[in-house]
Order: sequence, then structure tokens, then C-alpha cells
Amino acid sequence: MIGPCLALENFLSCGPTRPAPAMSRIVPATLRLLGLCAAGLVLAGCGRAPATAENTAGKSALLPVGFQLDWYPAPEHGGHFQALVKNFYRDGGLDVTIAPGGPSSFPVEKISTGRMQFGIGRADDVIMAVRQGLPLLIVCAQMQHDPQAIMVHADSPVKTFGDLDGKSVMAGVGSNWISFIQQRYHVKFNILPMDFTMTRFIADRNFIQQCFISNEPFFAELHGVKTRALLIADSGYDPYRVIFTSKAFAREHPEAVRAFVAATIHGWDDYLNGDATAARARIHAENPSQSAELMDYSIAAMKRAKLVAGDPAKGERTGLLTPERLESMQRTMVDLHIIEAALPLEKFVTFRFLPAEFNASPAAPTSSESKH
Repeated sequence: MIGPCLALENFLSCGPTRPAPAMSRIVPATLRLLGLCAAGLVLAGCGRAPATAENTAGKSALLPVGFQLDWYPAPEHGGHFQALVKNFYRDGGLDVTIAPGGPSSFPVEKISTGRMQFGIGRADDVIMAVRQGLPLLIVCAQMQHDPQAIMVHADSPVKTFGDLDGKSVMAGVGSNWISFIQQRYHVKFNILPMDFTMTRFIADRNFIQQCFISNEPFFAELHGVKTRALLIADSGYDPYRVIFTSKAFAREHPEAVRAFVAATIHGWDDYLNGDATAARARIHAENPSQSAELMDYSIAAMKRAKLVAGDPAKGERTGLLTPERLESMQRTMVDLHIIEAALPLEKFVTFRFLPAEFNASPAAPTSSESKH
């Protein structure tokens, strides 16, 4: 059964076409905080685990935690919903509320101000937010590789990133990957601001737009349009998608952070390789556009592209962060003049909450956690 939101004019509510956050969406954060505070916690009840005799008995002992999604509930959030419905978060002592996102959800501001305790973002965007003074801390990878891609029609002459030269691409204005691809491949292409629909793509066989490799191609093909996609991570610009919290929360509730990380990793592995029936039902209940067919497509795409767990042959695994890769990301950002200089890792990331078997950094608190 196809979801009810497939009319092109209503495509925003279907959940695809996530914009890549740009500098203008992150700073100055203070200009947006008043609006965020005025909005209130309207969505605070969304995404709670169902109340049962078993899980309400010990509810008073659980720590309430808010988790801000970057978009509307979708299969790309499946591991978190798996951890919710299978009580992995609860078993770690956490009463987790998953709050839907959207184009104006601004997770970095919500986590910085304590309205939510955890959020999803890209590593490069969190680094930029920290450089702007926001007290954020990356605690684990949500995905080893970002699902952002460039989608073209199947018969498009664009076969490689170099073929984008002289073309127009609908994408998030100011997205970091744009500068990277233009410099690395010595190309220039025009950027059309995202309109959060696929109307033009479906109508124009020469149209090119940014997408999630696990989402928009499904909707295009549902309308009879065959597609191909170039995964931006394959261009060489390959930031983690990450889970981050505030430095204050990490300092005050280290065991809660550790439990959230462990449950999230368990949730993703179980969602992709176990029985995800209950998590899929919860996602559909909160976002009815997410049909069974779409979820099948998205899960298959995430596995095929090795987005979540990465490539074991390269030492990648669900949740893993490495200093080397984060330092490399910063060097790329410096080369692109996105940032002036690299930050010490302890300013924006900690490895102490990753599972011990990851053999990451020692478990001693970092300076970024011992000081606000």
C-alpha cells in the first residue's frame, strides 16, 4: 500500500529531499533561539515507547531524555525506533522521547540550549557549530557515510562528478560538498535552491537534484522515472552522520550518554539484521507516508551503500568514530576555507562513550567535558 502523500504538491510531508545544512542554517544561532523557545515542546510526546505494565512499573527510575531527529520519522532513523520499541533505551535506564524534525528543526540549537539532550547531524556541521561557540559534543556515529547524493535521470549524460560541469543542480545552498566537488573535479555548476519537491525532476529529464540515495529515487521510480545517483561520499567528501549532545549533559550524565550510545548501536544492528516489524510500524504510525515498499527500498539502499555500518574491510562498524577520519575531515574543511583552522578534537568530540571493544580513546574525561 503506497503512502498517502505522493501527490507532488504535497511532497514535503513525505519526508524526502532533506537539505544538507549550510552555514546560514547554523549561525547566528541566537537569532533563532527566541523563536524556538516560543514554539514550546509541542512535539515532546512523539516517539515514546508504548506504556505497558512492564515498562511503567519502573518508569520513575528512568531518566527522561529528548532525542531530536533531523527530519520526519523515516527508515533512515530506524535504528533509534528499534531501540525505542524493543526497550533497548529503557534497559539502559532512559525514558527516550523521539521528536520529529523537519526543515526548521535546528537540532544544534535545541541541544545547545538543553531543550533536547541528543540530536543528529553531520560531523562537518557540528564542527562549524562548535567554532561558532555552541557547546556541542559528538559522541558516536549515526551512519558511517552520509546518504546525500546527486540524482539524475537514468539516461542523463552525467555519469561522474566531473560531468556536472556547466550543469544546474538543485541543492542546499551553501552545502560544503558543493565547494569540494567543484574544486576537486575542476568544475563549475549552478545551484538552484531546494524547493523540497520533485516536481521539476519528474517533469524534466535533464533536471539534476540533491537527494537521499535511500529515498527520492524510490519516489521518482514510483512516477515512472528511472534514476541514477552519485553518492556524495564517493566524491571524497565523506563526513560521518553523528549523534551529538551538549557538553553540560555529557559532564552531568555520563552514564546516560554511554547508555544512549550503546542502545543506539544495538538498535541499528538489530534493525538492519533482525526483526524490524515493530519499529517499521512505529515509523509508519508517526509518518504515514513511509509505506512498507519505501521502507524495503530504504533499508536495501542503506545496506547496499554500507551507510550505517560501513565497510568491515576498512575497519568500519556501526557507531564507530576515529580520530584519523575526523582530523582528515577538518583538513578538508580548512582546504576549502570552510574553517580557518582545525580544532583540537577534544573541543567537539569524545570517544569515551563508545563500546570498550572499539578500542578508541581512553575513558578519561576530555577537557571539553570537564569545562563548559
